[in-house]
Amino acid sequence: MVRKRYTEEQIIAVLNEAEAGAKTGELCRKHGVSDATFYKWKAKYAGLTVSELKRLRSLEDENRRLKQIVAPQALENWALKELLAKKLLKPKARRMAASYAIEGLGLSERRACLLAGVTPSVYRYEPKQGSDDDLRQRMRDLAGQRKRFGSPRLHIMLKREGLVVNHKRTERIYREEGLALRRKRRRKGAAGARVTIPAAERPNQKWSMDFVTDSTVTGRHFRALTIVDDYSRECPAIEVDTSLGGVRVVGVLDRLAEIRGLHEVITVDNGPEFAGKALDEWASRRGIKLNFIRPGRSVENAFAESFNGRLRDECLNTNWFMSVTHAQEIIESWRQDYNEVRPHGSLKGKSPKEYAEAAAALY
Repeated sequence: MVRKRYTEEQIIAVLNEAEAGAKTGELCRKHGVSDATFYKWKAKYAGLTVSELKRLRSLEDENRRLKQIVAPQALENWALKELLAKKLLKPKARRMAASYAIEGLGLSERRACLLAGVTPSVYRYEPKQGSDDDLRQRMRDLAGQRKRFGSPRLHIMLKREGLVVNHKRTERIYREEGLALRRKRRRKGAAGARVTIPAAERPNQKWSMDFVTDSTVTGRHFRALTIVDDYSRECPAIEVDTSLGGVRVVGVLDRLAEIRGLHEVITVDNGPEFAGKALDEWASRRGIKLNFIRPGRSVENAFAESFNGRLRDECLNTNWFMSVTHAQEIIESWRQDYNEVRPHGSLKGKSPKEYAEAAAALY
């Protein structure tokens, strides 16, 4: 028997013959179908006319079209709930969200990128596999040599060597290498009256002087006379010895006057070395003004205090001194590095010597 495929209209015509009184067996033999097929037709299409079948078919087509319209919107709403459960701030997170929408939710790349807030070009971007090994090693070396340098100063030194341009890259590697310094924050005191210090307008115009005390490994104390140029932050000299009186201070200033010339104002505190007759007589003879700060107001000698803080943090606290001579050598080496190499924050990353030379060209 040749199998024949019947349309729905033909099936309804066969069922109408059965309703008209034809026997089931005769209909099955006439149309070449089995009894089981006939009863399946009856269970599915009994009571339907051709017009009702057409109307049912049109309703099914309309329902299918509505599903095609509504389904993407429902899927997008569901995807939005899935993707926006957490804020997507970085491009990497947005790319991962778009990938999840494509692979897990079945959205197209265009719709997934639109929902995740990322462009298709960013979604397809494959980061270049660059190596930071050389930069990491150099940063560790610099941090080992300059133990009190933080990320900003290390960035300036790496930039000088052409190893890095973007400070964000330096900060990322600095953080990943665990090189961050732990600084002791001083307790905040009550606010007092502020005194505005007249700013220096050129190099070698105003100097500041102060003393720093430390000791050798044997417990022998020594002092260091520090001198700072207020304009360029350059340190002309650091005199180190066990005893530094007013006559010794005058000797250091005379030596610097022969090398650098005379300055106009020196800011000092009220210590006996500065308030004694030796320095007063020398200043009167040279025509130099001594600017004494008010007792207990070290902030008025801010340039010297700031320099002393850097000296103690980066040199005195990081070295063991076998003798006073050893201390003189190490401190002098640090002074030269401070003047010629070390980047200074208030000088836009330049060293004091570079800043002084650039200023000297203008005067």
